[in-house]
Parts: sequence; structure tokens; C-alpha cells
Amino acid sequence: MKTVTLNLPDNIELNNHEIEMLVASRLYESGKLSLGQAAQIAGLSKRAFAELLHKYNVSIFNYPAGDLKKGSMLISVGKI
Repeated sequence: MKTVTLNLPDNIELNNHEIEMLVASRLYESGKLSLGQAAQIAGLSKRAFAELLHKYNVSIFNYPAGDLKKGSMLISVGKI
């Protein structure tokens, strides 16, 4: 696993766990990490990480917007 050093301005009041969650949730959201990998970065179980994703405006359901739109269109015409 890579180690990253990050210099933040003094006025940013985030603890290490909050930074880990921000990074892990965004990498999960972008599809770069699986749920398990992101949870590991955040130092949490998969379940705990999944339960906290909403605080970072990240859905546990990682579907591309196009897929969601296609699915909702199929539902509206009664094909699902």
C-alpha cells in the first residue's frame, strides 16, 4: 500500500480519520477502489464504511449515471 504525505493549511480542521474517509470515499465513488479496499484505507469494516458513505454524499450503489437513466427508462415503459 502507498503512503502519502499531504500538507494542508493550518486553518483546515480535519483529523486523520476524516482525511482517510474523504480520500477513501472519493476513490470508491470514482470506481478506483472496491468497497473493501476503501474500508481498509479508512480503517473500518466494510459495513461501517458503507454506513458512513452518506455523510460524504457518496452512494453505496456505484452505477454510472447513464446506467441509472437507462434503468429508469426501462422501468417507466414497463420492461422491468
